[in-house]
Amino acid sequence: MLRNGHSFLFTVARLDLLHPFISGNKYFKLKYNLQQAIQQQKQGILTMGGAYSNHLAATAFACNEQGFISAGIIRGEIQQPLNSTLSFCTKQHMQLIAVSRKEYASTSAAVKQIIARHPHLLFVPEGGNNEEGFNGCKEILQQVEKAASFTHIVCAVGTGTTFKGIAVSASAHQTVIGIPVLKIREEEQDAFIQHHISPAALSKQQILFGHAGKGYGRTDELLINFINSFYTKTSIPTDIVYTGKLMQAVISLAEQGYFPAESKVLVIHSGGLQGNNSLSAETLLF
Repeated sequence: MLRNGHSFLFTVARLDLLHPFISGNKYFKLKYNLQQAIQQQKQGILTMGGAYSNHLAATAFACNEQGFISAGIIRGEIQQPLNSTLSFCTKQHMQLIAVSRKEYASTSAAVKQIIARHPHLLFVPEGGNNEEGFNGCKEILQQVEKAASFTHIVCAVGTGTTFKGIAVSASAHQTVIGIPVLKIREEEQDAFIQHHISPAALSKQQILFGHAGKGYGRTDELLINFINSFYTKTSIPTDIVYTGKLMQAVISLAEQGYFPAESKVLVIHSGGLQGNNSLSAETLLF
């Protein structure tokens, strides 16, 4: 990649290679939640997600592997035949429970009733966004060789759990940059920042908007072409929700001269490639 006529290199932390099914950051988010389920003598995990949720798929597999029960609260109607993600979840013996989009929130009466009906299961919020998930994400940089040598660490932001975990575990000299994959209105950006950053590492964190494309879970020809081009050049597969937009953002920022000369940039590949199954088979090159 060229920046102002000079080559610009960045390193990708391939968390997607840690496990074939408990993909990327989900490996870290589930680690302590599974331990918590054991400590509380629960029979498994109850959690939430959309119809193509990476978190649901990872939770279903992890629970099945551990001999646990799993149940997933699904946003919206469950369409038949099941899509690839929900079909995978049911093959891992996850019980699927649909709630309307209007009622899809951990604070809604409908979801509270579902939680109350499953006292034998540990409730884990959407995306593993709880203290246990955060504690797991604080260990991500431990998996990266010479992690302290980088000046900038960049990751996608959804719930913010991964971003906050990395921020508090990064070294003092490192800047941790979050790229939201949701389109956030300008008047809502300050509130988004306050909700998604860690107060323990304020000076090290930056959230950069304007890289979400069509919005969360939405794609277009430009993104698809980028993902295919990036794979052709690097042999690194990315997904349409998180890491494709993340790589787009990093390259765009570099071309704009955002990173100072001599910067060493680490980009966190958070996995989630199964989400690409929502596309037709011939769309992507991998």
